[in-house]
Amino acid sequence: MGRKKIQIQRITDERNRQVTFTKRKFGLMKKAYELSVLCDCEIALIIFNHSNKLFQYASTDMDKVLLKYTEYNEPHEKHEG
Repeated sequence: MGRKKIQIQRITDERNRQVTFTKRKFGLMKKAYELSVLCDCEIALIIFNHSNKLFQYASTDMDKVLLKYTEYNEPHEKHEG
């Protein structure tokens, strides 16, 4: 039996939203780490919460990854929400 599908929409209850944010942030950072190890790739993950608190993960030096990103001029895959 699989997991129940949830509807993706803003969580109205502040406490539930914060708990979900914390759990999903941890899961996202874990996935980023796993991807960097399994596929030998550089990853930079930047998250700002609703009160503009910064959370970040980088598989190597964040500044080096961001510099590489800003200097990259080739066509590339891009996803925006």
